[in-house]
Amino acid sequence: MSKTKKKLVLIDGNSIAYRAFFALPLLNNDKGIHTNAVYGFTMMLQRILDEEKPTHLLVAFDAGKTTFRHKTFTEYKGGRQKTPPELSEQFPFIRELLDAYQIKRYELENYEADDIIGTLSLQAEKDGFDVKVISGDKDLTQLSSDKTTVAITKKGITEIEEYTPEHIKEKYGLSPHQIIDMKGLMGDSSDNIPGVPGVGEKTAIKLLVQFDSLEKVLDSIDEVSGKKLKEKLEEFKDQAIMSKELATITREAPVELSVSDLQYDEWNVDKVVSIYKELGFNTLLEKMGTAGEAVQEEIKDLSFEIVKDLGEDHLTDRAALYVEILEDNYQHGQIIGLGLSNKNGNYFISAETALQSEKFKDWAKDEKKLKQVYDAKKSAVSLKLKGVELNGIDFDLLIASYILNPSESADDFASVAKRHGFHDIQSDEAVYGKGAKRKVPEEVETAEHIARKAAGLSAVADKCEEELKQNEQFELFTELELPLSLILAEMEAKGVSVDVDRLKDMGDDLRTRLKQIEEEIFRMAGEEFNINSPKQLGVVLFEKMGLPVIKKTKTGYSTSADVLEKLEPEHEIVRQILHYRQLGKLQSTYIEGLLKVVHPDTCKVHTRFNQALTQTGRLSSTDPNLQNIPIRLEEGRKIRQAFIPSQKGWVMFAADYSQIELRVLAHIAGDEKLIEAFNEDMDIHTKTAMDVFHVKKEEVTSNMRRQAKAVNFGIVYGISDYGLSQSLGITRKEAGEFIDRYLESFPGVKEYMADVVQEAKQKGYVSTLLHRRRYIPEITSRNFNLRSFAERTAMNTPIQGSAADIIKLAMIEMAKRLKVEKLQTRLLLQVHDELIFEAPEEEVEALKEIVPDVMEHAISLKVPLKVDYSYGPTWYDAK
Repeated sequence: MSKTKKKLVLIDGNSIAYRAFFALPLLNNDKGIHTNAVYGFTMMLQRILDEEKPTHLLVAFDAGKTTFRHKTFTEYKGGRQKTPPELSEQFPFIRELLDAYQIKRYELENYEADDIIGTLSLQAEKDGFDVKVISGDKDLTQLSSDKTTVAITKKGITEIEEYTPEHIKEKYGLSPHQIIDMKGLMGDSSDNIPGVPGVGEKTAIKLLVQFDSLEKVLDSIDEVSGKKLKEKLEEFKDQAIMSKELATITREAPVELSVSDLQYDEWNVDKVVSIYKELGFNTLLEKMGTAGEAVQEEIKDLSFEIVKDLGEDHLTDRAALYVEILEDNYQHGQIIGLGLSNKNGNYFISAETALQSEKFKDWAKDEKKLKQVYDAKKSAVSLKLKGVELNGIDFDLLIASYILNPSESADDFASVAKRHGFHDIQSDEAVYGKGAKRKVPEEVETAEHIARKAAGLSAVADKCEEELKQNEQFELFTELELPLSLILAEMEAKGVSVDVDRLKDMGDDLRTRLKQIEEEIFRMAGEEFNINSPKQLGVVLFEKMGLPVIKKTKTGYSTSADVLEKLEPEHEIVRQILHYRQLGKLQSTYIEGLLKVVHPDTCKVHTRFNQALTQTGRLSSTDPNLQNIPIRLEEGRKIRQAFIPSQKGWVMFAADYSQIELRVLAHIAGDEKLIEAFNEDMDIHTKTAMDVFHVKKEEVTSNMRRQAKAVNFGIVYGISDYGLSQSLGITRKEAGEFIDRYLESFPGVKEYMADVVQEAKQKGYVSTLLHRRRYIPEITSRNFNLRSFAERTAMNTPIQGSAADIIKLAMIEMAKRLKVEKLQTRLLLQVHDELIFEAPEEEVEALKEIVPDVMEHAISLKVPLKVDYSYGPTWYDAK
């Protein structure tokens, strides 16, 4: 028998993690940790194991920022941006993942991952291995040989290009060992290797084809064609040699591992499953194949009946009701069927049977017939659109699960049910498929799946209610979130009227304005170009106009928003470009986006409120997202002109809490100065400036107040000295001193911040005033980035979460009050700290009294809540 061929795969860990991070959109797991880099890394790792089937495997990482190359050139890699914290926090998980896969990882002080890979690949070649190197960095192509193939990721991580000596010859006309000569001549902007100024890839290749090596090029300068090129080569000889040295991967690094140590057998299924669950990689869990046996639990048989004629056995005094809709946007989705579970059994009812049954409609409407559901809002809206009123909801598994742990995602009923002890169910993906292959199977299979959902609801309801009571969260569930879900259902069904003609006119005006700005930009640039092309824009700004280069990317100059904002004082064209981008986004995302979701029959938008999404308890909205309409720009604010009352003689009435989060902070922290300021109705930012700068009220300048305002709101969001320095345009040191002075001025706030972090470490969670919890396991992490993120979260969640709870209380109380007062006024929207109503003009005077009264007394705090209101013919005018 022939021996299995030995194959070593060496992975450049940092490079693949970076590629994955920038290739995939920012993803969060249910704990709020970003996971896109880990997910992309995992996908690449799985592909390598499946396709390469390595006998030996290693992932190499960079050990730190400084390497032996910095002794040669202190500015080596000097132009690189600081690693985004959203990526930094993912590296511990990547390492944990590799340990679960039982894959060796290694880093070496003073050396780069490239050097580890270079050293081990040479050792492996000598030992008769086939070697595969995987990276996103073309520097490693210099390692290519008859025994070593270098695979470079393209287009993120989904495509790879394999560099063999033959491929390098075909692509560049060079041998692998000449790659370092090429780098010596042309440099490498990504690593800040200077090379010879003015020498690009084409020139470098041409010289090497003619002279073979950098040294021979420099020895033969007289034979080089082109006077300017000769002068550059002569002038930058030493720099070229240094650049080659910097680009050369050492193959003699003091690596303490030998190739034999890298043997790879198999992964630890239990540990991989555990980390997949922790990170929320549900799709990967289901793709595990044979490994999936570790997570796939045997589903027991379920006795159920397909009901054709509804009777008393089915429509009992208490039952679990599951409404099945496949589409994410349930407002447009078809009801596939209903699951019902009660003391008599489990049932499936087709949509046709239920919606045509007067018995079912009467049962659904009857408040005394109690229903356990999953997503009360979705169930109520989808049935209402079919002419069925749903009342009597006394349990909602989606909301209960969300309150018990808002960090755990609720994308799929099966995963939520399993979390609470019901395992006899498949995921929707397993039953219906996904993407283009998604379809409803035969009736029996569909019926069983939907009946199982109802059975699951019935099985876990009592357990969840008991947990809510133990956590002192039952009132939060029954008095706040459950009634709120039905209020939100009414708001979604009613929708908000949109003046389509006005919206179209705004679009026309924006297009005209964009054309004018475009012409102005072309005039300043002295040429026409594609303003939306970063490459063309970079050439105009930095080469033609000579503006200072702030940041470079692998593909050229960075023209990102933060770069342009720093350049704004340099030239008027930059301000125009920023304005052009802002208006362009308004036009495409908001004007055109809104027009797409206006219902053609009613001229209304029916936004969907996400009640079980954010970890702070705040509501968000989709299709359209009305929380994100940019109102800092006047053109953005004007979009609100398109939102109008649904009836003539009515107005839009808006009321919002003034500085609610700062008032909550004053209450929770019990800070005497903050409490005094609010109780005396002082301008809180002026008061803060007085205390921090030690000046009298009349001595507070507008700049002092601006800085005080930034730190006031920054404290609420757990701002760092870096964050404050960016928002105020001051140094990090100055920002740090400002925060220190603030905390000295408000000792109660300082004490609160220390206490809440300590509480989170002891309990593992923090709570709002209404006992909403947020679990923060990272608070005790050894990793500084994770721990810092967790500490900021611990500080701001009780404040933001309590503010969210208060406005929800206000919504419930407003619904009751409008009913008691027998007013026609309707609550239409909730956006941040604002409630928007439509009302007959004759009810406005009553609303001026009722709305502030309800909102300001939604909860009792140590400081008064304050509400501002306004009204007018459009949402814009109600400001």
